[in-house]
Amino acid sequence: MIQENKRIVQSGPRWSSRAYLIHSGIFGIVLTMTEDTSSINNEGEEPTATTLEGEISAPPVSVPDETRELLEAGVQFGHIKSAVHPGMFPYIFGTRNNIHIIDVEKTNKKLDEALVYLKELAANNKKVLFVGTRLPVRGLVEEVATATGMPFITTYWPGGLLTNWSTITERIARLKELEELMKSEGWNKYTKQERALMTREFEKLQSRWGGIKNMAILPDAMFVVDAHDNQIAIAEARIKKIPVVAIVDTNVNPAGMKFAIPANDDAVSSVSLILNKVKSALGA
Repeated sequence: MIQENKRIVQSGPRWSSRAYLIHSGIFGIVLTMTEDTSSINNEGEEPTATTLEGEISAPPVSVPDETRELLEAGVQFGHIKSAVHPGMFPYIFGTRNNIHIIDVEKTNKKLDEALVYLKELAANNKKVLFVGTRLPVRGLVEEVATATGMPFITTYWPGGLLTNWSTITERIARLKELEELMKSEGWNKYTKQERALMTREFEKLQSRWGGIKNMAILPDAMFVVDAHDNQIAIAEARIKKIPVVAIVDTNVNPAGMKFAIPANDDAVSSVSLILNKVKSALGA
C-alpha cells in the first residue's frame, strides 16, 4: 500500500511537455504527471512509479480523452487562494503552490450541459450574444461569433446595452446610415473635411457597435468568456431575464447563471478550446 507521504511520479509514455495535476475519481488520489522520456520502457516491461524511497510497481493511469484535452489546455488552473469566491468552492478539487485547482470532471459536466442548451437555441434560430472584452480573447470571440452568425461585444461593455436598448438602437441606426452613405454616390458630394469627420464618426461607432449592428432585438441568451470583467453585463442580463452561459474562474461568483462552466479564463488555450466546442454546438 502506498504511504501517504510518498509523492508518485508516473513513468510511462510521454503525455505533454508541461506538468499537470490529474485526479482519479475512482481512487481519490492526485498524481503529478511529468515528462520523463528517459524513463520510457522500451523493452515491454510494466511501467513503474518512482517514489522518494525507491521504485514500486504501479499501473499506468487511464485518463479519458476529453479530460486529457481539458488538462492539456490548462483549464484546471484557477487563481491564488486569497482571490477565491466562496461560490466556487464546489468546483475546486484542491490546491497546489497556493493556486486553486479546478475539478475538470465538473468542468466537463457543466460544459456538456451548456453545449446541449446552445444546440437547442441554434436549432430554434435563437440569437446568442457573445461577450469577451479582454484583449487576448477578442479575436477568438469575434471569430466564433462571426462564424456562427451571432452578435458580439469585444471592446468594452457599454453600460445599458440591455437595459436601455431603445437608446442603443439609435446609435446603431446612425452607424448603418453612415455605412450606406459611404457606399453611395452621394458620398463624393461632401467636402474632404466633412468626409473625414464622418469617417471618424463611423469608425468610432463601428468599433463600439459593429458586432451588434444586425441584432434587431435583445438576444435570447448571452455567452460570457471573461465573467469577472463583465459583471455589469451579467447583471443587466439578469434584470432582463436573459439566460447567461459563462466561463467562470475561481474568482467569479457563479450565482444567477444558467450554466457556469468552471475553467481557467486567463489562458488563451483554455478559452479557445471551450469556444471551439461552442462553435461546433452552434452548427458552424
